[in-house]
Amino acid sequence: MRIVLLLLFMSVVPMHFGWTFNLIHEGRSDYVIVLPPEPIPPEQTAAAELQHFLAEVTGATLPIVGHGDMDHQAKRIMLGVGPELAAVFPGLNVDAMGRDATVVKTKGDTLYLAGDRPRGTLYAVYTFLEDTVGCRWWTADAQFIPRRPTVEVPALDLVYAPTIICREAYYKGTTDGVFAARQKLNGHSMQITPEYGGHYRILGWCHTFEQLLPADTYFDAHPEWYSEIDGKRVKERSQLCLTNDEARKALTEKALEWIRNDPDAGMISISQNDWHNRCRCAKCRALEKKEGSPSGPLLYFVNAVAADIEREFPHVLVSTLAYQYTREAPKHVRPRKNVVIRLCSIECDFSQPLATGKRNADFKRDIEAWSAIAGKIYIWNYVTNFQNLILPHPNYRVLAPNLRFFAEHKAIGLFEQGDAGSWCSDFPEMRAWLLAHLMWDPSRDENALMKTFMEGYYGKAARPLLQYITILADAMEASGAKLRCFEQDTGDWFHIKTVNRATRLFDEAEAAVADEPPLLKRVRRARLPLDHVWLNRYRELKGEAKRAGEPFLGPEDPAAFAEAFVERVKATGEGWYREGQPFSKYVPTLLGRFRAQGPPPAELRDAAPDTYVDIQDNHFALHNLGDWVTLVKDEKASDGMAARIRGGHTQWAVQLPVTDDMVELGKARCRVVVRCEGWEKEHPAFRLGLWDRAEKRNVVDRTVFPGELTGEGYTTIDLGLRKLTLDRYFWVAPCEALTRKDAVFVDRIYCVKEQRGRTNHGTKQDETGFRHG
Repeated sequence: MRIVLLLLFMSVVPMHFGWTFNLIHEGRSDYVIVLPPEPIPPEQTAAAELQHFLAEVTGATLPIVGHGDMDHQAKRIMLGVGPELAAVFPGLNVDAMGRDATVVKTKGDTLYLAGDRPRGTLYAVYTFLEDTVGCRWWTADAQFIPRRPTVEVPALDLVYAPTIICREAYYKGTTDGVFAARQKLNGHSMQITPEYGGHYRILGWCHTFEQLLPADTYFDAHPEWYSEIDGKRVKERSQLCLTNDEARKALTEKALEWIRNDPDAGMISISQNDWHNRCRCAKCRALEKKEGSPSGPLLYFVNAVAADIEREFPHVLVSTLAYQYTREAPKHVRPRKNVVIRLCSIECDFSQPLATGKRNADFKRDIEAWSAIAGKIYIWNYVTNFQNLILPHPNYRVLAPNLRFFAEHKAIGLFEQGDAGSWCSDFPEMRAWLLAHLMWDPSRDENALMKTFMEGYYGKAARPLLQYITILADAMEASGAKLRCFEQDTGDWFHIKTVNRATRLFDEAEAAVADEPPLLKRVRRARLPLDHVWLNRYRELKGEAKRAGEPFLGPEDPAAFAEAFVERVKATGEGWYREGQPFSKYVPTLLGRFRAQGPPPAELRDAAPDTYVDIQDNHFALHNLGDWVTLVKDEKASDGMAARIRGGHTQWAVQLPVTDDMVELGKARCRVVVRCEGWEKEHPAFRLGLWDRAEKRNVVDRTVFPGELTGEGYTTIDLGLRKLTLDRYFWVAPCEALTRKDAVFVDRIYCVKEQRGRTNHGTKQDETGFRHG
């Protein structure tokens, strides 16, 4: 870690050398707050914040005086860089310390709070208020300000400059400019006004090829500017041809226009779109082969753009992405001095540290390769579950090690992408506060920081909640499961015994603060992800409890519990349930899980209940709900509802994990009831099958043509007699021929216990495995 040290480095708790003085005694003070010569707005804010919070603590309001009005005989708090600081500390050169450098020092009975402009002095004030006075800003609307009449100041000698210059913890609430400034966050989305020091801005933010040269505007006249794939220039979801000089010149001129309109931004993004389809023309392929990675053509292109930008704007940095197919570093080309590589960890396993986890070896290789050739790296790290925000996400133990790993590899910027759209996720307030403090100083003890936050924010509920965090982290590690940033549910690691224990701990936490309504409200909001587990996996957890001989501590009336859950989420301000999707879109699906089941298939209406399992659409795992798949009313379906998978993709949008009651059937004949709408009959319509996670293969994988189905009605497709295990799940996906207007409807999936020596309930089946009706 590269930390600027001048005199004596101190991080969180300043060193005390025995000498102390009373800044305020019994609510009275002789001290004044002295502004620096020609103070800038953030330094004036620093004086106002210091005055305000000292008055909140002690009741004493210290006067603020201009540098020219200062009484040299008075007791003083000296703000900012001025002649007094240079005279008292002649070896201290704040300008040479780095961005956001802070100085918190005492000499005799004078306190000096100074730093790099524009934010350093303000940060020095917040450091003093937090570390010496004891103020805490937990969230934008929750703080702890101690109340005592006396503030005693020990000898202080802190000189510090952060190595991570651009710091962004992207959570709900952190975009509030005042709160962000108090947490020393300064990233792109932090809405910090100039009075509070402003923030870094990246023109275009990311994925800017389409922003700068939109295909709808330029493709028809210049198809050669866009990706060539299989010998054809592509307009839809295309990248740029990175070896086309005319495309580069056109993009550069657009980029320069952006900068001319906002020259103070400091950074511009020149980066690939958020999809694949890179250019495969002969020149791009040759350059990619030479460099051993698609990042090679990209970096040649970006370097050329950056060179042109530097001629007019030498202070502006040019950011590009090392993301998905460009994540691997090139062999030969090197980033220019004004190019920043924004490396993304989206594919990683966040159950293991990036530096040491075996499943993250590729990312470790990539960050080491980039840091060896790039002067500046900016990390885009993923610290939430975008697929389902309102679920536990036990990455707690990798947050600090990963952050230190970034700092050790030249990270000048860090975007920790968290739950910016939801108040109901997994301890978002604690995560934002913790990450902010670690980004400022990665050497801090993350466990001590977490304990400080939990005790301050949740009061007496902190002990059981910290135990809850511990048992979830333990369960994640013991399971050996992967923890991605896109997870549908918690089934791979969060099993009934641990879910029950977690439930008891939250019961204990609520009881601990039952007589403190503000804290009880916070605890109940923190409980929402756990309650969502019970709803999300209700049938599965009931089966697990029966099989394991464990009690079932889930809701007795899941339908009523779901209704109450929805109201509790709405009371928080609602927000997203997954990235970009409002909770309101999820409500019908969630409540629909517990609606009355439709009648069983005709063949099973006289069957004993223990001879089959019938699962309808409301219990499917629906991936990318609201886009790939939606639950819709369908009068042709057995219960009037169906899972509608749109065309235009080939994802396994409908899935159904095998549950305990299916396993109990032994071998079972497996059937999926589906229909198609709007298709070309000569092309395959959809695929379906049974995947085995342990063996990493499809036990069965069938492709179905529309002509094989029964008109517009539902057809039952037989997947054969299969042994069902908990490692397996059913899936349905559209084929490439289906357009976005076409659709596959899935009504139900059911499994019938093998009936030896007889046809299942006498129902006719044709030789293709299709059953009609």
